[in-house]
Amino acid sequence: MLTTLVAFTIVLGILIFFHELGHFLLAKANGVGVLKFSLGFGPALIKKRLGETEYRIAAIPLGGYVKMLGEDQGEDEGPSPIAPERSFNAKGLGAKASIVAAGPVFNFLLAIAIYILIAWIGIPSFVAVVGQVQDGSPAQAAGILPGDRICAIAGDKVAVWDDIAVLLQRCPAGKPVEIEIARKGTSLTLPVSPVLTPDKDLFGEEIQRVMIGIIRTDATITHRLGLVQGLGYGFRQSLWIVKLTGVGFWKIINGSLDIKKSLGGPIMIADVSGQTFKAGWLPFFSLIAFISINLGLINLLPIPVLDGGYLLFFLIEAITGRPVEGRPREIAQQIGLFLLVLLMLLAFYNDIARLITGG
Repeated sequence: MLTTLVAFTIVLGILIFFHELGHFLLAKANGVGVLKFSLGFGPALIKKRLGETEYRIAAIPLGGYVKMLGEDQGEDEGPSPIAPERSFNAKGLGAKASIVAAGPVFNFLLAIAIYILIAWIGIPSFVAVVGQVQDGSPAQAAGILPGDRICAIAGDKVAVWDDIAVLLQRCPAGKPVEIEIARKGTSLTLPVSPVLTPDKDLFGEEIQRVMIGIIRTDATITHRLGLVQGLGYGFRQSLWIVKLTGVGFWKIINGSLDIKKSLGGPIMIADVSGQTFKAGWLPFFSLIAFISINLGLINLLPIPVLDGGYLLFFLIEAITGRPVEGRPREIAQQIGLFLLVLLMLLAFYNDIARLITGG
């Protein structure tokens, strides 16, 4: 339990810090006065004023905020010494939109940075060595044997086992493709005709994959990518998770994915944080990157009270020439808050149901 709490606190702290740091830095860059930078809500456990900004760590770690000049001030706060022209509301639409969008953008940048560092430090991967050849498979017909190392497919180099599946999907089923192997110090090129094979994707749905009928060994290596390759990996991995999350979200909407099994809340995040924390730095920071992307995407949803909702208000203002304020804005925010609370309650219900059923 202690490990889980520590891991959960670290995950939340990193995610919240980078999200709010985006708002903070863009506010400063646009000349907006920042009154508070808080990690957490509620009473301040630690606070320190540096210049015009009070930095604090609060008691409830489930969020954070950057309080800018021009936002609603509490009754306990007197007038600010910061010049009124440095108010958030005094800035142009472009500046305000950049400040609001910076939070989700920094979540994406955090994920990209984590994946780049993982690529440079080294990704534990299975070696591209055949452990078993399935009977009656294209690989067996072509003469591939256990112990063969797959070096290239259709001229593209194979570094690790995962490369094989990726490269095979580019090959047409039923047509021969040249596969270069290394066998006992000898290099051979064998023509293999891959076939479409029933399989399941990450969502458990039936699909067809191009395969040749080989199974890996359990041997692993640490696969390190170069400077440029690592940069590319960071962006590709992040984009893949954005796509994966988008597909999953759409499947929940159209009913092909069970929301009770797919949606998790703080309890689930805490549980997985504890598990990955004990498993090692790579799965733990991979989890942080994954959640950071999800946090960025959620915040970009056009729901009032989220960053995406404010961006929607700015877009409407840019089109109509009038800000969304007064009663329409109040109603929109109430609806957004209701939807957000409903989503959180559903996530908590799913978490508790998993704890009860052991799912």
